[in-house]
Amino acid sequence: MTLPLALFDSMPAWAWLAFFAFILAMLALDLGVLQRDSHAVSMKEALAWCAVWFSLALGFNGLLLGWRGPEAAQQFLAAYLVELCLSVDNVFVFILVFAYFKVPPRYQHRVLFWGIIGAVLMRAVFILVGVGVIQRFHWVLYLFGVFLVYTGVKMALPKKDEEIDPGRNLAVRLFRRFFPVSAQADTGTFFVREGGRWLATPLFIVLLVIETTDLVFAVDSLPAVLAITKDGFVALTSNIFAILGLRSLYFALNGVMQLFRYLKIGLAIILVFIGIKMLIASWVEITTATSLGVIGGVLTMSVLLSLLIREPAGRR
Repeated sequence: MTLPLALFDSMPAWAWLAFFAFILAMLALDLGVLQRDSHAVSMKEALAWCAVWFSLALGFNGLLLGWRGPEAAQQFLAAYLVELCLSVDNVFVFILVFAYFKVPPRYQHRVLFWGIIGAVLMRAVFILVGVGVIQRFHWVLYLFGVFLVYTGVKMALPKKDEEIDPGRNLAVRLFRRFFPVSAQADTGTFFVREGGRWLATPLFIVLLVIETTDLVFAVDSLPAVLAITKDGFVALTSNIFAILGLRSLYFALNGVMQLFRYLKIGLAIILVFIGIKMLIASWVEITTATSLGVIGGVLTMSVLLSLLIREPAGRR
């Protein structure tokens, strides 16, 4: 079997077409109707969209439960929750990038919309290749397991505060070398025509930073989701639902990220758990239901600790 066909093992082509048609319809509704006029997204609007995407994910999970049984549904939910938590790191980077480039709030939704379209395409390619490679070379799972344990331990260790400079992004520097960039910063478009030639705007540079940043996060995401499920359909749909809710998550969490300071520790524990589960799978079977219980329990405890334990005044 060739790698491009790996995703179609568990589901027929019409199921994939129906899923992507639904996603495209939701995106068209979002950008073409509800977000036609650029505006700053309010907390109320962001929370409403968070509820919409979360409800759609749970509804899809219910369809999987009725159609393919509890195992597929549990795998979807576990992968969705892990990917959603990994997205919190993306939110932190988005805040830094928008602050660095001084992107007006009314244009941030547009940048995130197209950034997430690119993220969906990248994740599709990553998961397609990943599922195919695992089917051919089972030993790759052990590499993924070691990588997840390493990532989890590294995430849990304290870090020195380092200034992130998006302007030094390699993709940005290469782009500026070969393509002219306009000085117009408040056009709301990615390209403008000046003096008879097309120039990229600073807003496109921001989009480029967002896309390349997500490429880095996808490296962590792929082993995590494939450690939970080897089903291409479940892996990709759970990833896409989590990513599509990322824009709303950004606007909802922007300004209150400090309330979830223990979430990263919880995520580190989850990544180590998933990595160990992958490494011992040949000798000890940990069911999907058990994994889902661990993931849900750790996340709940992390959020509760973040809300109940106040940060010392000297660190604020």
